[in-house]
Parts: sequence; structure tokens; C-alpha cells
Amino acid sequence: MKKNIKLFILAVCALSMNSCKEYLTEIEPDTTLLSDFFVSTDAAVQTVTGCYVPLMWEYGYTYFPEWFIGDIASDDALKGGGSTGDMADAYDFENWRTTNQNSLLLSIYRANFQGIGRCNMALQSIEPLEDLDDLWTQEMKDRLLGEVYFLRGYYYFRLVRIFAGVPLVTKVIDNDSEWGQPRASVNDVFSQILSDFAKAEELLPVKNSMLFSAKDMGRATKGAAQAMLLKTNLYMASPYWQSYGLDKSQAACYSDAADWGKMVIESDQYSLFPNGQYGNNFTISDENGMESVFEIQYANVGWGDYGNGSHLGFSAGAFTQQLVRSRSGQIGAGWGFNHPTQNLYDEFEEGDIRREEAILVPDEDKMETPAVEYYCGNKYLNNKTGMYRDTLPDGSNGVGGWGSVLSHATRGPLNNRQIRYSDVLLMYAEAKLGMNDEETAKEYINLVRDRVGLGEVGTYGFKVNGTMISNPTVEQCLRHERRVELAMEGHRWFDLVRWYGANGGLKTFMEAYQATETQEAQSHIQTFVAGKHEIFPIPQEELQLNPTAMEQNPGY
Repeated sequence: MKKNIKLFILAVCALSMNSCKEYLTEIEPDTTLLSDFFVSTDAAVQTVTGCYVPLMWEYGYTYFPEWFIGDIASDDALKGGGSTGDMADAYDFENWRTTNQNSLLLSIYRANFQGIGRCNMALQSIEPLEDLDDLWTQEMKDRLLGEVYFLRGYYYFRLVRIFAGVPLVTKVIDNDSEWGQPRASVNDVFSQILSDFAKAEELLPVKNSMLFSAKDMGRATKGAAQAMLLKTNLYMASPYWQSYGLDKSQAACYSDAADWGKMVIESDQYSLFPNGQYGNNFTISDENGMESVFEIQYANVGWGDYGNGSHLGFSAGAFTQQLVRSRSGQIGAGWGFNHPTQNLYDEFEEGDIRREEAILVPDEDKMETPAVEYYCGNKYLNNKTGMYRDTLPDGSNGVGGWGSVLSHATRGPLNNRQIRYSDVLLMYAEAKLGMNDEETAKEYINLVRDRVGLGEVGTYGFKVNGTMISNPTVEQCLRHERRVELAMEGHRWFDLVRWYGANGGLKTFMEAYQATETQEAQSHIQTFVAGKHEIFPIPQEELQLNPTAMEQNPGY
């Protein structure tokens, strides 16, 4: 009897505990679960669209477009702005003064990791979905997953070339025990990037596929994934990135880069704008056009958003146009950042139409306030992203402003061309050159030159750091062509690192460039430290969040 009473008491306790457990885990009223959201194809599409958004961000607690490194840290541009103290963190990029307290680096780091986090959530949510509605086909599911793999690879690619190894997170972090992720090796990050782009290439349709409607223009495509496999392998083949001890050999990287480049070229999805139409690459009407492999999408907006929480993705426009426009009023109310250098201007050959497309030389008699146009003796302006060459969607004249809202707009609609077909042709030429195939390399360099009416490799010379190169090698021609074709598009610094970064070569190159600058500009430049300044420091705030698993880059 006592035994039965004990058993009864134990049973009641067990039932009570179970009831409490069910009560504690019961979902609160009005709670929305992920499973409640993913009930339609449209929900999945919206989730993937959200993965693109951090690519657009140029403003958080400060302004941080990637060209602050790609152009300003290089020999292509000086910081510009109202004074040397205007945007002090960009001044540090320019003059080898960058520290781990740099706010631009913190914003760049966090924006890309927010993109990675969104991608991980999208992959985790979309991969198990089945039979949502009539629009949910295997082709649609593959396309969406392919876009997410592409974007995750793209965010990691942007991070590794600035910071080297970073934490490698490929799933949703949903518990405290996994919060402190260690820095992965450069080799492991590149391996993940290659894996993501390879999955994207397998899943994505080509640019002109029926799976992409007009409203889908700008989404990642098979060609974009192939171009990034070309580009990633080309980076990995460089002496600088090889110095990190990559598992993949230089020869294998060049060979794979060439194979992927050939796929893009033979896809029949892309072509160069014809002779005389180089400037079409930077118009609104030709966005996502024949030469576009991948570009960050922006839209025209009729309001300013300074101070309105733009770091949360408040607006659909780009800050770049406002940042780079003239301060003196010649081409609109801008802030005058990103001044092309005299060194860049001088490397263009005479008769190269690309110089005028890249560099605007303001007329003295048209400046409202000449004193504010100059920065360290330089008045040149970035013409590619500061001027519109056609009308805005509302039909207004886009040159120098946003039509009727110029006085208070801080955003612009011009897309950021990340990968152009000419870039692919030159990367393919570089890969073939790395395989000692000079004839093929010359063929593809000449394709890019022919579009702007210039002579073939071996028939011209050009200046490098103020010195005329009268009989350049094919390698010198390739590097020259990348500089003038892609000038002021944010590529230059990263090219310089992979070409010259190993064994102190970038220090020698940058010191030769700096000797061509004005005395005023030279007075601000500190010493370039080989083995340090090729990459940038991990932001101190990130180190403090993860002190046991993260270490700083050498020298910082």
C-alpha cells in the first residue's frame, strides 16, 4: 500500500513537471515563426533580396564606400574633401596612418558580416522548403540558393582582401557558446570563397535566362559566379596571397582562372560597348547592359537621409555621387572627395578617350569658390561616378544633381559597376600571361584597346610613376591597361597588393608614386611599412568582443 502511494505521488509529480514544461514552452500569442513566413515563393525571394542589401550600404555611423580603400589608398586618388581633416579616417588610408580605431574599417567589417549573416539565415531557411505554391519550382529554388552562395562568397572576398583571415561562419549562430569565433587562415577563407562561388555557378542561370524577368536585372548570374571564380583564382595566384601558404599552387590557380574566364567569354552573354561608346558603362540608361557582369543596384530617391539611421538601410540611393562631386558648384553640390591624381592622369596615352571619362578637370572660370576645389594642390574630380551622362528616370537633366531635389538630396541612382566585361577580358589575359601564353594575353589586351581606338601591344609607350616606358613588356602593358580601363572604379589598390605586395615590392612602388605628388601632399605621408600596410587592421571593437579567439594583424 505504501509502495502504491509512493508510485502515485511520483506519477503526479511527473505529470506536474510535464505540464509545467509544456506551459513554459508554449508559444506566446501573436508570435511569428520562420515557418509562418516561408509559405510562398515571394517570401523566399524577399529573403534573398535582403541578402543583397548590405552591398549597397555606404553610410553607417560614417561614410564607408569600398573605394575609400580601392582608390584613395592607391596611386589613383587623393582623399579630397574640404581639408586634410575632413573625413580623417580616409586621410589615414591615404597616408599610412591607419590604426585599429578607424571607423571606416569598422563599418566595412560589420556591413560585410551582416551580409554573411543574412546569407546564412537564407540558406538555412530556403534549403528545406518544398512545394510552397505554383511558382515554387526546382529551378526557382536553385536560382535563389545560387544567389545566396554567390553573395556569401562575395562578402568574404571583400573581407579577405582588406583584412586577410577573418572568422569563417557558414551557419546561423544561435547560442552563446558559438559566439566567439576564431580568425580562420587566409587559405581557409579563400577555400570557402571558391566553394561558395562554385556552388553558385552550378545553380545559377545565365544572364539572359527566362528565369530572370526585367525586374530581376542585377541579380547574381552564372556569368557573375564564373567571373568571381576567375578573379578569386587570379588573386590566389599572386605572389602576395601565395605568401600566406595557400594549399593551391600558383600554377593551378592560373590554370583554373583561365578556364573560368574562358567560360564567361564563350557564354555569348556579354560584349563590349562599341568604339566611341566607352562612356555608356557609366550611364543610367545602360545599367545592367551588355558589358555588365555584376553591379550593385541603386535607385533614384527624392529625399535626403543624412542622420536618419541610414546604417539600417534607410534609403535605396548611393552616397558616392554626393561624396565625389565638386565642392565649388561646377557640377552640383558635392563634397569633393576622391580626387584623381596627376600620376593617374599622366599614365593615359595621348588620344585615350578614357582619360576624359575618368577624370574631370574643372574650369577655373566656372568655379564658384576655387579655393574649396583644391586638395593638396589637386583639383581633378572623379568623372565616372560624379557625373550623369544621360537623364534621370524622371526625365530631368541628371548632370550635376538630382533634378529638382538637388538642394537636399544626399543619395544618387547610379549603379556601382563591380564587374565589367572588359575587366573579365583583362583578367583572362593576365591568367594566360601567368601560364606563359603571351600571344593570347596580347589578343585580349588588344580587344580592350581596340574598343577605344588605340594601337596593339608593342606599338605604344606610357608613363609609370612619371617615367616613360617606351618598350614595355606584355606584363607592363597588362598592368597599364587595367589601370586606365578601370581607373577610379575601386580596383587599383587591390591590384597593386597582388602585383607588388610580396617581399616589400609595394613599398618601393608606392614610394616611387609618392615622389610624383605635390610637396603639400608629400608632407602628410608617413613611411610605408612592408609586411604591415598591404592589409588593414582588424577593428579594435571587434577584437574586444572576441578577445580570446582573435589576434591583430602584424604591426598594428
